[in-house]
Amino acid sequence: MLDGFFNGLVDWVGNHPVAAGIVIFLIAFADAVIVLGAIVPALPLLFAIGVLIGIGEISGPYAVACAALGALAGDGLSYWIGRRWGPGLRGLWPFSKYPQLLDRGELLFRRNAVKSIVVARYVGAIRQFVPAIAGIARMPMRRYLPVSLFACVSWAVLFLAPGWIFGASYDAVAAVAGRLTIVLGALLVVLALAWAVVVYSYRWFDAHANSLLERALKWTREHPRLGRYAAALIDPKRPESASLAILAVCLLAIGWACFALLATVLMRDEPLRIDLAVFQFMYELRNPLADRLMAALASIGDIQVLAPAVGLTLLWLAWRRRWLAAAHWLAALAFGLVLTTLLGAVIDMPRPPTAHGGFGFPSVGITMCTIVFGFFAVLIARELPGRSRVWPYLVSGVVVAILGFARLYLGAHWLSDIVGGMLLGVVWLLVLGIAYRRHVERSFWMRPVALVFYTTFAIAALWHAPRAVDPLLAKVTPNPPTIVLSTERWWDSEWQALPGQLRERDPAHRWPLDLQVAGPLAPLKARLEAEGWRTQVQADWSAVLTLLDDDVPPAEQPILPATLGTSAEALLMRRDLDDTRAEVLRLWRAPVRLEDGTELWVGTSQAMLHTRPFDQFGLWQPQTDTREVHAGLRELLQGFESREEPHPYSDVPTLRLRTSPADSTQQAP
Repeated sequence: MLDGFFNGLVDWVGNHPVAAGIVIFLIAFADAVIVLGAIVPALPLLFAIGVLIGIGEISGPYAVACAALGALAGDGLSYWIGRRWGPGLRGLWPFSKYPQLLDRGELLFRRNAVKSIVVARYVGAIRQFVPAIAGIARMPMRRYLPVSLFACVSWAVLFLAPGWIFGASYDAVAAVAGRLTIVLGALLVVLALAWAVVVYSYRWFDAHANSLLERALKWTREHPRLGRYAAALIDPKRPESASLAILAVCLLAIGWACFALLATVLMRDEPLRIDLAVFQFMYELRNPLADRLMAALASIGDIQVLAPAVGLTLLWLAWRRRWLAAAHWLAALAFGLVLTTLLGAVIDMPRPPTAHGGFGFPSVGITMCTIVFGFFAVLIARELPGRSRVWPYLVSGVVVAILGFARLYLGAHWLSDIVGGMLLGVVWLLVLGIAYRRHVERSFWMRPVALVFYTTFAIAALWHAPRAVDPLLAKVTPNPPTIVLSTERWWDSEWQALPGQLRERDPAHRWPLDLQVAGPLAPLKARLEAEGWRTQVQADWSAVLTLLDDDVPPAEQPILPATLGTSAEALLMRRDLDDTRAEVLRLWRAPVRLEDGTELWVGTSQAMLHTRPFDQFGLWQPQTDTREVHAGLRELLQGFESREEPHPYSDVPTLRLRTSPADSTQQAP
C-alpha cells in the first residue's frame, strides 16, 4: 500500500522523470559492481520502480533501458577490474580473507563460460563476481559484450516485471488485497530469516567445529572434576566428537535463552510489550484471503498431520531394528508434550483477545513440531555427506517458521508463546540428540526413512488442511463489539459515531461507507435481486485463480473481497451492466451493537471497471466516482424506511435503512 514515503516518491518522480532514469541507472550499476553489489538492496528498489511504471509515473521502455545500461556498465567495470588485476585480485581484500566470494563464480565460469554470464545475472550471490572472473580469464571483449548485453536487458525486464504488474493492477489489489500483499511479504521475510539463521549457523559451526573441540578438551583438563562428565562427549578419537561439541554449545546457548524467556514471563505474568505490538500489527493485517491461507498453514502442526508421519517412521525404524533411534524419538515427544502441558497449567498467561481456547504459553504445537522435525534432522543428518547435512535442519526451520508465523497472524498465540515453544523444543531435542549421537555409531541408509517421513507429512497436511480451516478460524475470531447504542438514538443522531470510510493507509482507498442498515438483510437482498442484482459468494483462492483464465467471462470473474477492520463482507452483491462495467454493494457487520438486538450493518456502493493489465489477466477495479451507483441504490430501496444525511467525517451522503419482517411485505416491485 502507498504510505507517506511512497506518495512523496511518486510526487518526486512525476516532477523529475529524467532524474528518475539516472537513479535507476545508478541502482542497477551499483548492484553489478564487484563487492558493492553485495550490499545494495537492488531487488526491493527495482520492485518499487516497477510499481511506479505500472501506475504510469515512469515510462516502461525508458526504465528498462536505464536499468539495462546501468547493469551493463556495472558488469563492464567488474570485467575491467578482473582483467586489470588478473589472478592478483585474490590477494586483495576482501578476497584474501574470503576467497569463496570468487570461488563460486569461478566454478560456474569453468563449467560454461558463456552460460555462466547469463545465469549469474539472475543469481544475487554471484552476480557481480562472474564478470570479474571473465576478466581474470581474459575472455575476449567481442565474445563477452553481446552475452552481457543480452543478460542485462533480459534481467531488467524480468526484475522490473513483478512491480510493473503489481502497479498496473494497484487500484484493485491494493484497495482490497493490499493487506494480503503485506502478509505474504512478511511471510517471505520470516522464511528468508529462518533460512539464513539455519544455513549460516551451520556453516559457522562447521567451520569452527575443530576449534570448539580443542577448547572443550582444554576446559576438561583445566576442570578435572566437571570435565570428566564432558569428556565422554568429546573424546577426540570418536568421529562424532566434533558434532557432539557443536550440539553441546548450542544446548548451552539456547538453554540460557529459553531460561531467560521463561523467567521473564513468570515475573511479569502478563504479555510482553513486544507481544502486544506484534499482535496489534498482525491483527490489522487480517483479511479473508490471508485468513484461509494462514489457517491452512497453521494446521500443519496438528496431531492429525504429525502423528501419521511419526507413526510410519517409527514403524520403519522398528522394521529395521533401529530401536535406540525409535526410543529416543518417543522419549523426546513424550517429554515435550508433558513439559509443555505442565508449563501451560503453571503459567497463567492471559491469552490474546482472538484466542478463545486451546492456546497458551508455551505453544504446544510449536514445541512438538520443533521436536518432531528437529530430532528427525538429528537422526538423518549424520548420514549425509559434507554440507548437504544442513538440508534436514533447513526443512525443520522452514516448517516451524511457517507454523509460527501462521499462528501469530491468526492471533492464536503471543510472540513469546511461539518463541518459548520453539526454544523449549530445541533445548529438549538437543539433549536427546546428544544422548542419541553419543550411544549410536552405526549408520544406516537414510533415503527410505526420509522419503517415508516427509512424504507422509506432505500428504497428511494436504488432506487435513482443507478440513481444519473453518474450525480453526472459528477459534480465532475477533470478539464481538462491546459498544452498545440505543436503537432510536442511532436512527436520530448516533449513526454518526459509526465509521464514515474504510480505515486504510492510502487515502485513495478509504472508500466512503455510504449505507447503514438496521435489521435482517434478506428483504434488502430480495429487493435488489428483483432488479437484476446477484449475490457473489466470498472469493476464495480457487475463485481468485480464475482471474488468470482467459476463457472465464468477466461476469463470472470474482470481485476481490475487502475488509472493515478485520472482518470480510457479510454480503457482496453485484449487477453487471456490460462486459466491462458493474455496480457493487458491500455490507459488513457494524463495529457496534444495538441494545434491542437488532442487527446493524454498514456498507459501501461502488462502480467497478474490468481491466486486463498486460492483457494477461482480468481485474475488477473500483472507480472513484460512485454517485450514480449510490443514487440508483437509493431509488431501488425506497420501499424501506430511510433517511439520508452527509456523514460528518466523510461529508458523503449516507443512507440509513430499516428492514424488518414487517417491512418485507412492501418490497414487491
